Amino acid sequence: MQPSEMVMNPKQVFLSVLIFGVAGLLLFMYLQVWIEEQHTGRVEKRREQKVTSGWGPVKYLRPVPRIMSTEKIQEHITNQNPKFHMPEDVREKKENLLLNSERSTRLLTKTSHSQGGDQALSKSTGSPTEKLIEKRQGAKTVFNKFSNMNWPVDIHPLNKSLVKDNKWKKTEETQEKRRSFLQEFCKKYGGVSHHQSHLFHTVSRIYVEDKHKILYCEVPKAGCSNWKRILMVLNGLASSAYNISHNAVHYGKHLKKLDSFDLKGIYTRLNTYTKAVFVRDPMERLVSAFRDKFEHPNSYYHPVFGKAIIKKYRPNACEEALINGSGVKFKEFIHYLLDSHRPVGMDIHWEKVSKLCYPCLINYDFVGKFETLEEDANYFLQMIGAPKELKFPNFKDRHSSDERTNAQVVRQYLKDLTRTERQLIYDFYYLDYLMFNYTTPFL
Repeated sequence: MQPSEMVMNPKQVFLSVLIFGVAGLLLFMYLQVWIEEQHTGRVEKRREQKVTSGWGPVKYLRPVPRIMSTEKIQEHITNQNPKFHMPEDVREKKENLLLNSERSTRLLTKTSHSQGGDQALSKSTGSPTEKLIEKRQGAKTVFNKFSNMNWPVDIHPLNKSLVKDNKWKKTEETQEKRRSFLQEFCKKYGGVSHHQSHLFHTVSRIYVEDKHKILYCEVPKAGCSNWKRILMVLNGLASSAYNISHNAVHYGKHLKKLDSFDLKGIYTRLNTYTKAVFVRDPMERLVSAFRDKFEHPNSYYHPVFGKAIIKKYRPNACEEALINGSGVKFKEFIHYLLDSHRPVGMDIHWEKVSKLCYPCLINYDFVGKFETLEEDANYFLQMIGAPKELKFPNFKDRHSSDERTNAQVVRQYLKDLTRTERQLIYDFYYLDYLMFNYTTPFL
């Protein structure tokens, strides 16, 4: 063959280069996939070794030895749980906005404040470390279900051995009637409060005083501030209820709540401590809450609730009202309360007692009423063996110059509402009216 015949034409050169280029690209891609598979396999193998050797995924929990003492587990839970470091006032505000939610993620919102905490906890449910923590401590996680709890149905006789004065006979009889009425109601209609209630949420409003073995369920606008002062005195944190400020009562973190204990601690106290709840006529409590939170300057309720209420329920609202949220009218507040699509969540100050204290799940030994507050409270203090000099304070916690909310004051506020709106308010608090045998209001 002549040299001139060995020379390739341009078309052949281009075709050859194209073929070799495609072949090289395919080879490169194959090698890249193979390398990635090998690397992934080694990573997965290391992860499996860590799990089977007793270590949780590092991304979700810091390494914890598989075998730990009870104290170490509790210390680890505390370090992982930002709730223990969250200021009380911030925590209260978060709880208020989320109180009406029945989703299983409610507890996660409280206990996983850090970014991405919900996903992290849900992904780590299968780790041996998490199972160990659940088994030994009953960790507060969404994958614990307590909807099938066998709650006790019988109430226990009150210990009246410490009550020496005969003047309490009428109060004692009234108390027995209230307890029996509530028990009979719950036997007949108890299922209304039993729908998948999470244990830690159910007891989240209950305060604990270990020295005198008391559990007190907080019902805002029913004497709760002064009751917390009493608990602080009983616990040795103050010498007099009259020397404790409003901020110390509500933001001081001096008192423990029942949901801060593990499962054993919760059940032991529920079964052995004296459990008390103090309630109030629902209409009076509602008007009292409105007057306190919306008719006086408030750095939380005006910007959070007030702005949202004015924006949704006031036509042609002025710019100033939309900015500061002040000046909410009672009728606007009622529209918010009755709206199934509220622009902001419920709040503990006007939430139903049936959803705050779960009276048909927790058998309260003592049912006090705001209408007979001092009498009921001082009888209760004698019954639990409180110091003789300790009496329930009768002062108004805030806005002391204002007239106390009573039936006459309530009637003045209800005048601004239509008959239908008044009926809907009654329907909203229907369970509270029935449970605690309050007279149906004149509508």
